[in-house]
Amino acid sequence: QVQLVESGGGLVQAGGSLRLSCAASGHTFSNHVMGWFRQAPGKEREIVAAILWSGGRQYYAGSMKGRFTISRDNAKNTVYLQMNSLKPEDTAVYYCAADKVPLRAVIPTQPGEYDYWGQGTQVTVSS
Repeated sequence: QVQLVESGGGLVQAGGSLRLSCAASGHTFSNHVMGWFRQAPGKEREIVAAILWSGGRQYYAGSMKGRFTISRDNAKNTVYLQMNSLKPEDTAVYYCAADKVPLRAVIPTQPGEYDYWGQGTQVTVSS
């Protein structure tokens, strides 16, 4: 059974930093795209960042560029999201996701293109 378990969320002041982790089990995702999405109350789930299976290419949503960094450790089956310069508008539940199609050359950016999801971790940024 595939499980993605996020950790590292919490309450932080604006301008602060958090590092999210997502540990996968039940399947080795070293050949799969993994990503982070977020969903704020009343809003649709949106992509934050995603990383190719090799780690050599990343995608960032516009407002996250320069502030967030996605990385992965395939030996640990884990993906990370380093979030710096956090803003109140970053407040949301953050979800880890994995694509079941191996060795993609293009990073998918829509939630429907991902097959496995974690339960989410709350990130709250106070002003």
